[in-house]
Amino acid sequence: MTRYRYYTATTLDGFLADEHDSLDWLLSQPTGEDSILPYETFLADIGAIVAGRTTYQWVREHEGTVEGAWVFTQPTFLFTHRGLGEVPDGITAVSGDPADHRAALEAAADGKDVWIVGGGDLAAQFARAGMLDEVFVSIAPVTLGAGKPLLGGRVDLELLEHGINGALLEARYKVVGERA
Repeated sequence: MTRYRYYTATTLDGFLADEHDSLDWLLSQPTGEDSILPYETFLADIGAIVAGRTTYQWVREHEGTVEGAWVFTQPTFLFTHRGLGEVPDGITAVSGDPADHRAALEAAADGKDVWIVGGGDLAAQFARAGMLDEVFVSIAPVTLGAGKPLLGGRVDLELLEHGINGALLEARYKVVGERA
């Protein structure tokens, strides 16, 4: 059964990125080999990826192995309200409620999980649609005071597991549901 998973990192005060969409706070954090859910293990279970426009553009600009390349090989659904022009093969631009795209997401995942790469508002939309099963978050010992929130909504979570990876506190949560 396909699960919808939000695997991300946040500052101690709950921001994914600063007000200029920078992740420099995360890239400067020391990590170790003791993750409770190593990235490679997580990624092996992912059959499809969901990203918002800002996350998509940041990854292409900063993480691509070829300038401007998308780093993931899994089918990717780009949720956007603004046009992007031409998008590379393997990426499908969509808009609207996540539930409208559930069948396509699960078909693309082909029995594996869907990773909601970001951002926090998009993850909250999936939670409101009943399509967010798990949140895995690495919490960095940094505060920003402002920026893009971890999860743009009211969601109840149940702690399943926690650990330490270098300077990061890790926590894996089951999504209980939207908080009334």
